[in-house]
Amino acid sequence: MSWLSPQRGGSRVSDIKLSRPQECVCGDARSEETYRSALRGEKAALLLTDPPYCLLTRRRKRGELREKRRGVKIDRDPVLRFEDVRAYRKFTEEWLPKAAAQVTGALIIWTNFLGKDPIRAVAAGLGLHEAGEFVWAKKTSEREGNEQLLRVYETALVFLRESLRPLEPSDRPRVWCAAAAYDEEGEAQRWGGHPNHKPFSVLEPLVRQWSRPSELILDPFAGSGSIPAAALRLSRRAACSEIDPQWAGRVSERLRQ
Repeated sequence: MSWLSPQRGGSRVSDIKLSRPQECVCGDARSEETYRSALRGEKAALLLTDPPYCLLTRRRKRGELREKRRGVKIDRDPVLRFEDVRAYRKFTEEWLPKAAAQVTGALIIWTNFLGKDPIRAVAAGLGLHEAGEFVWAKKTSEREGNEQLLRVYETALVFLRESLRPLEPSDRPRVWCAAAAYDEEGEAQRWGGHPNHKPFSVLEPLVRQWSRPSELILDPFAGSGSIPAAALRLSRRAACSEIDPQWAGRVSERLRQ
């Protein structure tokens, strides 16, 4: 597959057999055993995942931990924090090479501003080529008839095995951004309000652009299951894992519905 050729033809939904049991493996993305359990000997066509962001530990001047802020989404469990960017780089080195070894196509990794450079460095060490950044602009409430955007964004870094080819004049444009509210479809609230939830409207262009129907999408940081659920909704297959047993069970339940 040439990145990115227009998607002509393809399988109909009725032709696609989603034969894999819809289960989220409870496992650590830094462990090769987790990938063996999730993939069962198969390679994924796409890595689309939302690992912990590079959020730094909040400490007071004397070094003691600050209390979690009530009502702040990124202070809720199961958000993981790191002492510094070097610790996040080490974490990335522990999981990304293992995940990349299981993927034949693109690798798309959600992160925040501080996480971009560590992920880029590890990806470059694996010989990957950065194709670009996909940006999610977060909507807030409508005021005075105008739709407001929060002054924050999240980004997904897109990496390829080879350089991104130029578009031909007849090709469809590539999608590199989406604007959506955190829970505009109500799925976050329905499935536990995970702080890393991504709405379907944000994930849809990534799934459509970087994979084809019936292909397998790998997500080793499933959270509440936003990504594998989007994969199934778009007639792809999903292989996923989550380190927290409670969330892994919740994802499995979500995928079976």
